[in-house]
Amino acid sequence: MTSGGGMKRQTALDIFHNILLIRRCEERICKEYPSDEMKTPVHLCVGAEGIEAACLAAFPRETRYFGTYRNHGLYLGLTRDLNGFFAELYGKGSGCAQGRAGSMHLSAPDKGLILTSAVVATTIPVAVGSALADQYRGTSGLSAVFFGDGAVEEGAFWESLNFASLKKLRVLFVCEDNELAINTGARDRQGFKSIGESVKGFRCHSTSIEGYDPAVVYKTVMDLLKKMDEDPAPAFLHAGYFRYLEHVGICEDFAAGYRERPEADKFAMMDPLKKAEENALGAGVSEKEIRALSEKVDNEINAAIEYAKKAPFPGADALYSS
Repeated sequence: MTSGGGMKRQTALDIFHNILLIRRCEERICKEYPSDEMKTPVHLCVGAEGIEAACLAAFPRETRYFGTYRNHGLYLGLTRDLNGFFAELYGKGSGCAQGRAGSMHLSAPDKGLILTSAVVATTIPVAVGSALADQYRGTSGLSAVFFGDGAVEEGAFWESLNFASLKKLRVLFVCEDNELAINTGARDRQGFKSIGESVKGFRCHSTSIEGYDPAVVYKTVMDLLKKMDEDPAPAFLHAGYFRYLEHVGICEDFAAGYRERPEADKFAMMDPLKKAEENALGAGVSEKEIRALSEKVDNEINAAIEYAKKAPFPGADALYSS
């Protein structure tokens, strides 16, 4: 059955499941974080979940992923590994990196998530190197790199896009644009007219969209992948979204004065979880299934939090293990 933004029923359900899981996990982080047991900074992705979930649904299975410090959506969407995720945030030995990565350096190479990093733009050239390796070997894998709009102000981004375009590499750049670098707006940082217009000067497939509706993101990514197959070249997806919370941490930041809280109806329009539920219902998923899935996700998160709290910290020998 196809409706719900043009997606098949299972696709719409999978995207809703991932967005719901990511949102509920981050809401639980906000609840648990004040106890000071999570010994890591957290950069929450509330508002951007639709971009990541839709991309994961559209990309081929053999994709290799590279991300930034705002990486919870990628990790959870690819792995659904709640025990490893929360144990990592609590610094426990059973975390996905034995408690050594914290929130900002999550990875799951067995699921395709090769690298995320706290240093802006640093994973972009690594993703290009991954695509170059595919070209060298004659394989057809896809490399996908996610980054914020602040990364386009780094030389590494332009050098990477230039090289990828020159060599016609199979890499998809995903710019998640919230128009903020910490608390500085785009007009105070960027001397070019727009990200989308600037990228059009390169020999790559590119498009700019608002990333609030996962169905729109999904269709756009599928179109870009088709263009990459028909005319080998990298692709660039510029997707806008609204960052609900502060740059780092669990609080809202509207009182800081550098941006205003949107009206309630506009807030609702920019909510990817709300749009994903509408898409799922439109594709034939029942309200009963939605409620059951929501209860299941909440129960899984409760169990994972309890697991993480009870899990032991790593021993001293973990400092020297790989």
